[in-house]
Amino acid sequence: MKAAPISVKMLQEHKQEREARRRLAKKNYDIYLLLIPGVLFIIAFRYLPMYGYITAFQDYNIFAGILNSNWVGLKHFSALLSSPGFYNVLRNTLIISFGKLIFTFPLSILLAILLNEINITPIKKGFQTALYLPHFLSWVIVAGLVVTACAPSTGIINLVVKFFGGEPVSFLMDNNWFRAVVIVSDAWKEVGYGAIVFIAALTGINPELYEAAKVDGAGKIQQILHITIPGMMSVIVLMFILKLGSVLNANTEQILLLYNPTVYETGDVLGTYIYRTGITHMNYSYATAIGLFEAVVGSFMIFTGNLICKRATGRSIW
Repeated sequence: MKAAPISVKMLQEHKQEREARRRLAKKNYDIYLLLIPGVLFIIAFRYLPMYGYITAFQDYNIFAGILNSNWVGLKHFSALLSSPGFYNVLRNTLIISFGKLIFTFPLSILLAILLNEINITPIKKGFQTALYLPHFLSWVIVAGLVVTACAPSTGIINLVVKFFGGEPVSFLMDNNWFRAVVIVSDAWKEVGYGAIVFIAALTGINPELYEAAKVDGAGKIQQILHITIPGMMSVIVLMFILKLGSVLNANTEQILLLYNPTVYETGDVLGTYIYRTGITHMNYSYATAIGLFEAVVGSFMIFTGNLICKRATGRSIW
């Protein structure tokens, strides 16, 4: 079949569109200038470091450098996929990451809805400040608080357990409890801050919808189910897909500060595994292969999550 000829009208419309975009860019040049620092930051700290992924296909030697190290192809990926320890680490990463996603993500949405229902401004701002504050504490401080609270003899959690007649538990040295401590401490730190995006989405809902619902006799629960949640669904889908993209990132900093050799069985994740093999054992190429594996799986999860959300809700990133 021959391609349809391009008409003069189509060329004119295309030219008009280009002129309209050019005028819009010229009119809003100051906004585009504000994008420059962010774009430069992403290029410098996100794209340029990708050059280092080359070492995943080499036996990297720090003295020879990237250009002069020996190429070994998929050797490190083969070693990675044939290592029994890797699958245990991958399982731990998925359990902790999905645990955080399932536990923390809905809590952020619920918290945003509850805060939106508070009509007294001083009280609302007070709650917001108290809930956002943990996010701005470093994990070093939070880990110290968690270790103190979970101490077997003097920790407040075990004091409560003993008060009700239970036996003290070494939460951070017990494989049955360590993942729960990681997930709950992450939720305490991040739920409040995660609600900010959803609160912003709620401000875009037309208040007249709630007034009309009240006139029709809808209660609070019905308003939330039929107005609030559908109104913030686009943001929920966006944040959910982005969370899926980082499903193999179980927050290495948090776990490094909380875990110890006795809980490697359930607490060792990809990030800590990379740290031990890449930094401690100086096996840089193997660690880079793990990092590249994590990046590829993260990209796959984003595309998969986008497809699922598009088919299930009709909303997606693209």
